[in-house]
Amino acid sequence: MSESNKLVAQEERAQAATKSIAPGLLLATCGAIAFSGKAIIVKLAYRYGVDAVTLIMYRMLFALPIFAVMAWWATYRQDGGGKAPLTRKDWLGVLWLGFTGYYLASFLDFAGLAYISASLERLILYLNPTLVMLLGLVMYQRRVMAPQIIGMAISYCGVVLVFGHEITLQGDSQRAGAAWGALLVFLSAVSYAIYLVYSGEMVKRLGSLRLVGLATTVACLCCLLQFVLLRPMSAAAVAPEVIWLSLLNATLCTAVPVLMVMMAIERIGASLAAQTGMVGPMSTILMGVLILGEPFTAWVAAGTVLVIAGIFVFTRTR
Repeated sequence: MSESNKLVAQEERAQAATKSIAPGLLLATCGAIAFSGKAIIVKLAYRYGVDAVTLIMYRMLFALPIFAVMAWWATYRQDGGGKAPLTRKDWLGVLWLGFTGYYLASFLDFAGLAYISASLERLILYLNPTLVMLLGLVMYQRRVMAPQIIGMAISYCGVVLVFGHEITLQGDSQRAGAAWGALLVFLSAVSYAIYLVYSGEMVKRLGSLRLVGLATTVACLCCLLQFVLLRPMSAAAVAPEVIWLSLLNATLCTAVPVLMVMMAIERIGASLAAQTGMVGPMSTILMGVLILGEPFTAWVAAGTVLVIAGIFVFTRTR
């Protein structure tokens, strides 16, 4: 083969690789942006006087049929069906992961958003990989490398910077609420990190789609039960805008991005999909400014750059 033919063949292979990667990158990007819209919708719904218990009940009520169908499809239709039934240990694992990874993490996140901005919420949640590492260190004595510690330190400095700026903009009576909200969202990230640490073995055994469908179905039922136990049925009478926002949250910002990210991982792998997810905080901040009217200052910009840079260093090391 002549040199020119070799160059043509290499160019064709490069173009083919780009074409195969492009759909995965697009799916990962759209999924990250859709996920980040959740905080914006929650903040909009709070303007109509609804509380976290009622708001998350409506979100999960609308999401329940979607995730139930997902679990059914993964069990009986995907790859020809015939999946092995779950053992008692599997069901206990699904219940635990559904409670920690989706119910508790979601509720704490919704509750925290009543006190802090959507921008700060997204930056705190973006610390999740560092929490997974810390849990792995404590529970499994996994080795931690120096660049990981550096990346983690950079990211946490960014969150502290944005949080410090946010509380300076509030009065004395509101600062305690901001600190409480930041703590709730941080605990939400911890809860989801626990889910990620424990879900690895179950994903291998059940498959990602089946596990996500079953665990999220459990979470939906927990949110409905929580509302029944803590609120009178009259509390379900909310403004029509809350209903529509919850429906949008359940579909566009919950079920759709889950599927998008899973499809992206199949095409480009988990590492590249995770790095593409770095557009999430930026899209949340942009939507917060344009839709919610949240301030965008040099402090917020600097904190965001630190968080994203730190997580980039952290994930590249891993």
